[in-house]
Amino acid sequence: MSLIDVDGGDRGRFPDEPFRIRHGLADHPLLSLSALADLATRLDRDRLEYNSGRLKPNQPPNEVPGIDLPPDEVVRQIETAGAWMVLKNVETIPEYAELIRSVLADAAAAVGNDGGMRDFQGFIFVSSANGVTPFHIDYEENFFVHIHGEKFMHVFDNRDRSLVSEADLETYPGKHRNLVYRDDFEKRATVHRFEPGEGLFLPYTWPHWVRTGPDWTISMAITWKSPKDVRMNRLYFANAVFRKFGMAQPAPGRRPALDAVKVAAFGAARAVVEPFRRSETMRRRLRALLFGRRANYYYGGEGRA
Repeated sequence: MSLIDVDGGDRGRFPDEPFRIRHGLADHPLLSLSALADLATRLDRDRLEYNSGRLKPNQPPNEVPGIDLPPDEVVRQIETAGAWMVLKNVETIPEYAELIRSVLADAAAAVGNDGGMRDFQGFIFVSSANGVTPFHIDYEENFFVHIHGEKFMHVFDNRDRSLVSEADLETYPGKHRNLVYRDDFEKRATVHRFEPGEGLFLPYTWPHWVRTGPDWTISMAITWKSPKDVRMNRLYFANAVFRKFGMAQPAPGRRPALDAVKVAAFGAARAVVEPFRRSETMRRRLRALLFGRRANYYYGGEGRA
């Protein structure tokens, strides 16, 4: 088996709609618990987020209980810790970057095009049994691969604005992922059950929430952004900044000329800020300066400034 396999009938759904995939990563040594515990000691602290896994799909962001363990011990004790962890931007570690490149090359071959893949990233999820990742969206295209245990993903159509509003689509670094979820949303969900070796292509900003089965789990989101995704992210960021200062903006696409100005302004500002973002300390300070201390929520009780 190649690293990513796609049924021929699903190729035409890429990149606009979700579809199931198969993969050859379930026994990969870089994705074992021992390797991930080591990885947790090599990533910058703002690349690690963890908390209790005993949550609800509609969990309020300010009511997420923490876990009083060092990151590597969360991984080592995941069978009993009642925890959820994501290791972010694992592509900053060379061997994981190489793995992601190989996966995306196979994925592009499997679907017949690369979908404009750029800015690839990797996010690895380690969860205890019977845990929940609340309702949220992601700002990348995603080949989700499941490695260990049993997991369920409840996926919703991203074109339904009664689920996620334009304001909720706006984003910035450090914004909590949890979105408002109501029980009546569930009738519009497609529920995917995953065992090791199975996965899903999840398009840009398709809402979802996730629950684990009776065993601990490992999964990985292998993501990238197309040029369209990059542009939309810049607009959502710009609109979030304006909203922060009390100036709500029209949704992307409604005023193309204004959109173009925002994208250009973002690019200019990013060029100035980018050198500072290479430092974890500066990333932390920039988030706090632009969006307040709560933007560093994933530091838990370590102080958020």
